[in-house]
Amino acid sequence: MKQYNFLIGLIIALALVLNSCHRDADSISGNIESIDDDDDIDNDDDEDEDDSNLVLDDLGNMEGHEDEADYTWDINDVNSIVLNGSTITVTGEGAEVNGSVVTIISAGTYDISGDLDNGQVIVNTEDESTVRLILNSVDITCSNNAALYVQKSEKTVIILAEETTNYITDGSSYSSAEEDANAAVFSKSDLSIYGNGALVVNGKYNDGITSKDGLIIGNGNITVNSVDDGIRGKDYLIIKGGDININSQGDGIKSDNENSLAKGYISIESGTVEIEAGGDGIQAQTDVLVFGGEINITTGGGSSASLGYDESAKGIKSGVSTLVYDGVLSINAADDGMHSNGFHKIYAGVFEIASGDDGIHSDYDLDIEDGDIFITKSYEGLESSLGSITLNGGNINVVSSDDGINVSAGGDSGFGGRKSTSVTESEYALNINNEAYVYVNASGDGLDSNGNIYITGGTVLVNGPTSNGNGALDYDRTCEVSGGTLLAIGSSGMAQAPGSSSSQYSVKVNFRNTQSARTVFHIEDESGEGIFTYKSAKSFQSIVFSSPKLEKGVQYKLYTGGSSTGTETDGLYEGGNYTPGSVYTEFTISNIVTSIY
Repeated sequence: MKQYNFLIGLIIALALVLNSCHRDADSISGNIESIDDDDDIDNDDDEDEDDSNLVLDDLGNMEGHEDEADYTWDINDVNSIVLNGSTITVTGEGAEVNGSVVTIISAGTYDISGDLDNGQVIVNTEDESTVRLILNSVDITCSNNAALYVQKSEKTVIILAEETTNYITDGSSYSSAEEDANAAVFSKSDLSIYGNGALVVNGKYNDGITSKDGLIIGNGNITVNSVDDGIRGKDYLIIKGGDININSQGDGIKSDNENSLAKGYISIESGTVEIEAGGDGIQAQTDVLVFGGEINITTGGGSSASLGYDESAKGIKSGVSTLVYDGVLSINAADDGMHSNGFHKIYAGVFEIASGDDGIHSDYDLDIEDGDIFITKSYEGLESSLGSITLNGGNINVVSSDDGINVSAGGDSGFGGRKSTSVTESEYALNINNEAYVYVNASGDGLDSNGNIYITGGTVLVNGPTSNGNGALDYDRTCEVSGGTLLAIGSSGMAQAPGSSSSQYSVKVNFRNTQSARTVFHIEDESGEGIFTYKSAKSFQSIVFSSPKLEKGVQYKLYTGGSSTGTETDGLYEGGNYTPGSVYTEFTISNIVTSIY
């Protein structure tokens, strides 16, 4: 698919920049392949037909995890395992019973039903074919180990039978010498979960569902309650659909392979994912890829909670890159809403983020191509610490207690104990282009770049600080405006206007007295045509305004007060008629930047 081919190229480019971190392009691009929608498992009773048929073409294929044959079986070849309290009955071949433990020793398909009070279902086979476990209304509890334990298998597929609810629970302590086992559902090999039934997993010892290789969830209604991580795929975790609900004291979903630079990733295609986690909601050692679905995350008690110095409770966290192509994401995080130790790129989607720290943070570049992004609470809204921020489109709305958008260029905001340096790199910049719509309500700096600011298009509205220790517009090197509309209002103590290298005219007005919150101000030209009407969110003493409508040699009037019948969005009035207040000043555009005091 075209967009994923582009993604491969993007990630290779990013990898080259990260070469100093010893991560090469091949290892990153190895994570990405085209992803096609797949069908639900379709079972029928025709003995001459396969009961299931899936054609899979996705990330899992590339890893050798999935094959069409994994989801094809003959109903005449299904073995039966019936659980009855403390006893187990097997009909067919391939499984052995020892008390309340059944061990599957051959590849094949097994229908499992009934209750097991204190026992295990174990898979331990040398066969190089798939083991299929059809969970058909089971309730399995093991007081001292993993209840469903895949010790050895080429790959195992758990099928959730339609219109069934299945329960798997482990104990709060393990007595087994198997030191790896740490989850109610635990697999040492590739694991897949599919089907139209339901699965409830209670991880009382540690994790809920864990695969030490790859884990693919195709569909199903899956609920996980765990004292540590909810769902973990060491090499990768791929979610293609389903309804997944996680309540975990640790991380919600996780992939943590530290030994392979091409693994340790999470991909979400579709479905609904609900996470309430004490730690990070989604955490990948390498990449987080979101192609769709509805994702709701609460971490660390939410954005109003307090965290310890070493605690991490981020909504989404990636070690290398986070890429979002679409989806609906709602995040309420005690830590960063979305965080990448590398790069972050958003192509589309709807985001609502409340954060106790940064709304969206990248250590390197942060790019937004499109999407509706509402950061309703944050310390800093958008931040890049060692890269640039580029906004090419989308509807971006930020509320922050410090800087709204910050390109720190090696410096730091100082929140949460991060390092702080005096590094300033001239190539780091905040870029706002095309049709991007940006609204910022910041108690600190509105737009802050320790490098440069370039605005070539779009609409930028900033309600900046009321304190003179910050500015609505703050840059260290240059601010060039060549297109679009910019309004930055706030205190006057550190107010900056665009630089003289701009090609579009700007005006900066510092008022003699502080103007009260919700004051309407209006600019019109000498013919009486309105250029701009706005109502402030907070008190202010400075206005910076740049627009293609400002022309050299033309005289303008600035009104304060009055009212408008236009439609107001984020303080900006469109259409309607302005009823004049009082003229504060008249000015003529004489330079690229005209300053009035």
